[in-house]
Amino acid sequence: QVQLVESGGGLVQPGGSLRLSCAASGRIHYIVAMGWYRQIPGKQRELVASVTSGVGKNYGDSVKGRFTISRDDSQYTVSLEMNSLNAEDTAVYYCNGIFRTSTFSDDMTYWGKGTLVTVSS
Repeated sequence: QVQLVESGGGLVQPGGSLRLSCAASGRIHYIVAMGWYRQIPGKQRELVASVTSGVGKNYGDSVKGRFTISRDDSQYTVSLEMNSLNAEDTAVYYCNGIFRTSTFSDDMTYWGKGTLVTVSS
């Protein structure tokens, strides 16, 4: 079992910046991928950014050039630096992780509870 805990959400003004962090804990043998998804009210959950081991980083089209994802495997954390925020970025942001809990285990997907980011003046 793996747990994901998010932090850093809150209220920010348009044009501002915010950093989200997610810490994973539990039995983690190998990190396949970690990243962030978001769900805008009335819309389907979408990829924001992710880091896949052996592959690299991937960003959603709407955040390219504005958001930066980073992963620290020594602490099992992933962070999202969000810049030039606008009202359309308002959403619940969910931390996502894909892990292997043992040498021969299957890939398992875990989700955080979500943290609300509100961009408003």
